[in-house]
Amino acid sequence: MIRVGVLGATGYAGAELVRLLCSHKDTEITILASKTYAGQKMSDIFTSLRGICDIVLEEADADVAAAKCDVVFTALPHGVSHEVIKELHAKGLKVIDLSGDFRYNDIKVYEEWYGVEHACPELLAESVYGLCELHREDIKKATLIGNPGCYTTCSILGLAPLVANGVVETKNIIIDAKSGVSGAGRGLALQTHFAECTETMKAYKIATHRHTSEIEQELSLLAGEDIVLSFTPHLVPMKRGILVTEYANLKKPYTKEELLNIYKEFYKDEKFVRVLDTLPEVKNITGSNYVDIGLTVDTRLNRVIVVATIDNLIKGAAGQALQNMNLLFDLPEYEGLDMPGYYI
Repeated sequence: MIRVGVLGATGYAGAELVRLLCSHKDTEITILASKTYAGQKMSDIFTSLRGICDIVLEEADADVAAAKCDVVFTALPHGVSHEVIKELHAKGLKVIDLSGDFRYNDIKVYEEWYGVEHACPELLAESVYGLCELHREDIKKATLIGNPGCYTTCSILGLAPLVANGVVETKNIIIDAKSGVSGAGRGLALQTHFAECTETMKAYKIATHRHTSEIEQELSLLAGEDIVLSFTPHLVPMKRGILVTEYANLKKPYTKEELLNIYKEFYKDEKFVRVLDTLPEVKNITGSNYVDIGLTVDTRLNRVIVVATIDNLIKGAAGQALQNMNLLFDLPEYEGLDMPGYYI
């Protein structure tokens, strides 16, 4: 059995990870850490876990984790993970970090977009970007994974086949992204109060959202050239889910069928990517680790329009982290994740 610890177990992503781990046949949860709820049972905070995960939450401690764990998931805010992960890594633990702290290849890009100084740049150089569909072989050999978030996962996978195959112009890509409220985390904030976010929709951080840089990093690697794009996120009144609509100009005319064939070839061996002949909906992936992708061609403008959707808490966080763990320990990639969405 793989001995697993989760630091930050009572946030949305951490709690979802615990739920998934409870159904994973090859893992044993040995530590659950929460600064806020230390001393209380996990099942007292999340009563859906009563009788399933009654572990007492504790304060994070690197020495205890080293003694009890083979791998640790850190579901902590960015800027908080640095020092904890430095200690864990020094003790020989495999670490999968759900913050943005270890997702970047260039420390200057991270510090510019996050506005903080990175505490351990030497580890940033060792970390692997944990998007399994693009970096599978590197992930298998890694000891530190920067687990991608929801906007980035959906946006990158939605455009990857087009960019990798040189099908689209790279100078004017536009991504319009929408997220459910759980994407903002479990902390209290005025903008996520029910009365503030229900029956409305709003754009935020236009042209300044930090995930822009992460999307650009990965698409630039696929394209073999620097890509700068426009990314606009929106908050929509639903609990969970991401839907992105992506616009790119084609280098030459293509039919919808030709482009779908490119996608189907690119993702032919991917368990969790479903290429659709129709356009995807959030309800069909909620509660699952799947990515649904569809597209159409605007022949008047010679432009492709891609629509992709994921569950922000699963493929956009906890499920992706579990997928990374499976790769690290040479397990079937789908172990603990092979379930359909809720649908309704």
